[in-house]
Parts: sequence; structure tokens; C-alpha cells
Amino acid sequence: MEDKAWSKRTRYCGTLRRDDVGSEVTLNGWVQRRRDHGGVIFIDLRDVTGLVQVVFNPEISAAAHAAAGEVRGEYVLSCRGVVRARPEDSVNPRLPTGEVEVMAEELSIINTSLTPPFEIEEDSGVDEALRLRYRYLDIRRPDLRDSLILRSRVTGEVRGFLSSRGFLEIETPVLTKSTPEGARDFVVPSRLQPGKFYALPQSPQLFKQLLMVAGLDRYYQIARCFRDEDMRADRQLEFTQIDLEMSFVEPGDVISLMDEMFAHIFRAVLGVELETPFPRMTWHEAMARYGTDRPDTRFGMEIGDLSGSFASSGFKVFRSALDGGGRIRGFVVEGLAAPPRRELDGLVEEAQRLGASGLVWMVREGEGLKSPVAKFLSEEEVAVILRREDLPEGGVLVLAAGSAEIDPILAGMREYCARRFAPAPAERFSFVWVTDFPLFDWDEEEKRYKSNHHPFTSPSRECLEYLEERPLEVTSDSYDMVLNGIELGGGSIRIYDPELQDRVFRLLGLSREEAEEKFGFLLEALRYGPPPHGGIAYGLDRIVMLMAGRDSIRDVIAFPKTQSGADLLSGAPDAVYPDQLKELRLRPT
Repeated sequence: MEDKAWSKRTRYCGTLRRDDVGSEVTLNGWVQRRRDHGGVIFIDLRDVTGLVQVVFNPEISAAAHAAAGEVRGEYVLSCRGVVRARPEDSVNPRLPTGEVEVMAEELSIINTSLTPPFEIEEDSGVDEALRLRYRYLDIRRPDLRDSLILRSRVTGEVRGFLSSRGFLEIETPVLTKSTPEGARDFVVPSRLQPGKFYALPQSPQLFKQLLMVAGLDRYYQIARCFRDEDMRADRQLEFTQIDLEMSFVEPGDVISLMDEMFAHIFRAVLGVELETPFPRMTWHEAMARYGTDRPDTRFGMEIGDLSGSFASSGFKVFRSALDGGGRIRGFVVEGLAAPPRRELDGLVEEAQRLGASGLVWMVREGEGLKSPVAKFLSEEEVAVILRREDLPEGGVLVLAAGSAEIDPILAGMREYCARRFAPAPAERFSFVWVTDFPLFDWDEEEKRYKSNHHPFTSPSRECLEYLEERPLEVTSDSYDMVLNGIELGGGSIRIYDPELQDRVFRLLGLSREEAEEKFGFLLEALRYGPPPHGGIAYGLDRIVMLMAGRDSIRDVIAFPKTQSGADLLSGAPDAVYPDQLKELRLRPT
């Protein structure tokens, strides 16, 4: 088709309202759909703000009507016309522009389009692999487009808030040194220093500490990070952090400021008022009540310890667990009453899928219990269960017996029951801080201590006197923010005393020589008067995913990778040319 002149827009499609009736506008956009109603043609024209109906009537403009007859889906148009109110019987209440339409007087076809491989519709049910292959078309869909707009707004509000609180936005290197701990690094060969490699940063951790040593007091960055790890719905090989660090602070200072920041973001972007301060619980409390350090507090179903109720039990499974130093723990299922047997069998199957050898369920029936193990319980054990105020008639109690391994199983069961049975939560967003994590975990395979967060996390002051004697009892000045059962971010107060850092390294099995080799530039900086400092890093992708009501961070990233790490749009990863390998002094495999 012959190229035609086009006019720049005077308004965006999705911004027109009843107040605009009578005004002349020029619109630019894409054709969402075209309908020919017996001589009058209707086109839904779409741009980044939404869509509006444009009417082409041959009695108003024969030329525009003729051009509209050639239009197909996803053509790019420029049209001029007058805004008018829609007839009452054609108002579309589902659209912000549904009360108006534009009567076209001129139309230019700026560009044509091939037939897209899928409909550009919200929730079109198209296979994700096809959507990722044509991501530039996928982004035209309203739900994905709006998620990316939301992400931009969140990022802008974060920048504005932190800048108003005295934070400086500072970039840190993307090509850096590979360091141990955490996930696998992505490495980049150096052409100028053959045989040596850079690593892409898993986080800006060491550099942001150096900025505190440098006296810059408050730093933040919207930082790109890279981790070579297996992916899930809330993980990608490359992701974005809201990263920040502050000097002369204690945990409460960081936590209070972040409460304020999230209240601001949710108010500004979603119009949602969050009640602050957000609740706080220690790691030990979270594990005792929910079996996980990322509890979803929108639901009840708190896990209780019933070991005392069955202390004298003759039931073999319970007896064996207690005699072996284990526990009996469980919870009452919220929203499940007098269930059919298939639902109860489903509970057992889910527990087994989570790694349990089995699960005990008990249903209250009048003054008795229905359960596969009821015949093994004494009258007193049954009476103790029936005295529970949270177990109504027909209510279900689930129990697991064992040692620490039952906590993640019960946590998984709680999530399963919340999804399947519990009523919709009253709270859309439920924040909680989890604090005072253990400083160390024990790695049974390697027979050594490992950092629960990272090796620069400060032990709690009250634990310093028994740091070497009882390392697994030492808590840290650490804190994680959790929203709806998903960890949004974590942080800590850092070690700023070189002597204390040496003590922690020794417990981790790092000699002074190894520590210098791996972290030498930071350790040297810590000898030049570092201030007390701490910070936190948030997963921006996860925050936006939850705010957008999506289930995967791929839905809030413009060009994500698949579960296998492939970029279906560009074809990455791919082989490189032999000359490139030769230049880098690398041999092909």
C-alpha cells in the first residue's frame, strides 16, 4: 500500500472521557479489532493507555470509511475525528472510555501487520513458550502491559522516597570478582588478561559496604543481579534488586524506614493504605508457629506442639518419634468441615508428595474422633483433643511426628490447605518481619558451619560471649520482610570490627589466608575506620508480581528467560564464533 502522511496525536486513546465530548482529537495506535456493521465500520484503537472505539461512517467521510475497509488487526493507524457520547444502549461499562467514541474524519494507515500468531487479548490462554517467542506482541496485551507500567511506577516511587530521605543513587560494578557462598556465579572471560575471569554480581553486597566505609552514609541502587541457579516461578537468572545501605544504624532503624517506604509505595501506586508498623516475629517464633521463616499470615492454621498430649501414647508412630527426641506437631485445617474421605486421602497424598512418610488426620464427630489411628488412642488422649476450642464439630486436625524435618512438611501442608480450603483472606496484603535468624547453619554433608545469610552478618551482641562455644545458638542482627508467604527481601547489620570478622571466618573454616584471597579488598577496607552499618535488598520483581496479582515474576519482566534459562525471543544462549573463542584464548568443548 502506498505510504501516506500521518499526523501526530493530540491525545492518547485510553484517556478520553465524557468531558471530552465535542473536542477534535488526533489518535495514533494499533487496531485491536475491526467490525463492519452494514456500512458503518467500528475500530477499537489501542495504545499504551488503553483503547477507544473509532467510528467510520461514509456519510461523514467517504475517504476515511474506504481506508478503514482495508484495515486489519494490529495495523498502525493515525486518525482525526470528533469525540461524541455513545448512544445509551452501546455504552461499555467495562472500559474507562466506554461512554465515548470518536467519529473519524481522516484516516492514515501508517503501517500494516502480519497476522499475529495469537490473539492480542487479556488472559488469552496462549502457551507461554509462544508468548515468549513473540514477546514484543505479548507485551501489547493489556495485562502484561499494565504490569510493566506498574513496575515503572513502583521503581519511580522507590527512587523518589529514598532520595527524599537522603539516600544517594550509586552504581556498582557489573564485572567483578568471583566470591564464595551463595549460588553459582556467571563468569566472563577477560580478553585483556587471558585465562582470568570476571564474575557478574549476585548482589552488590561488598561494594555497598565499601561505600559505607567511604563515608557516603546512605546508598541505594536499582541493581541488576545474576545467579546461576535453578529457576522457579519467583526466580530468574538475571533479576533486579532494590539495594540499600545505611551508616550508624541498628536493626530497628532499617525496619522502621522500610515500613514507611512500603506504606508510601502502596499508597502512591495502588491507593492501598497499609497499617504500620508491620508485625515482627523472631525466626524461632516463625518456625514454631508456621514451620517456615516466610509465613503467610493472611491465614490462621498456626502449627502447635502436641507432644505433651501424647507423652504416654501407645501409638507406635507417636511413641517412636517421642522416644527418638522428636515431636508431634499439627494444626486444625481452616475451612474444612466434615470432609469426604477423598479429601482426607488427598491430605495424606500431599504430605507424602512433600516428603512425609505419612500424615495423621482426626475429624471431630460429636464426643469422639474419626481417624485411622483412633483405636490406638487412650480415652485421655481423645479427651485432650476434644477439649481444643479451635476444633469444631466436623473439624479436621492434621498431625505429623518426627524431628526437625516435619516443619517444612507442615508448612507445605498449611499452604496447601490455605489454597484449597480456607476462605478468601480479609487482607489482600499481609506483611511481617522475621528477625533474629541463626547466624550459622550446620552442613551435614560438608561437616562444617555455613552462614545463614552471608559471612558479614553481625552476631547479636548478647551472643558474642558464647560465639565459639555454642555457635548454633548464636542469633544475628538480621531481618527479612515477608509478604503473603513470599520473602520480599532480607538484610542485616554488618560486621564492622575486623577482629569479630576474623572470629566468624574461623568458625566458617576460612583461614586468614583464604579470607584474604577471597575478600581481601573488603577486609583491608575494614581496617580503615568503618562505621556501624546495615541495609537490606529487595527483589523488585517479586514486589511487582504481588502488587500486580500475578503468579510468576516472568509476568512482570519485559524479556524473561524460560525455566531452562533460554531466551526464546533472541535464541540465547548460543554458540559463539570460533574467532571469538580464539581471541579469548578459550578452546571449544
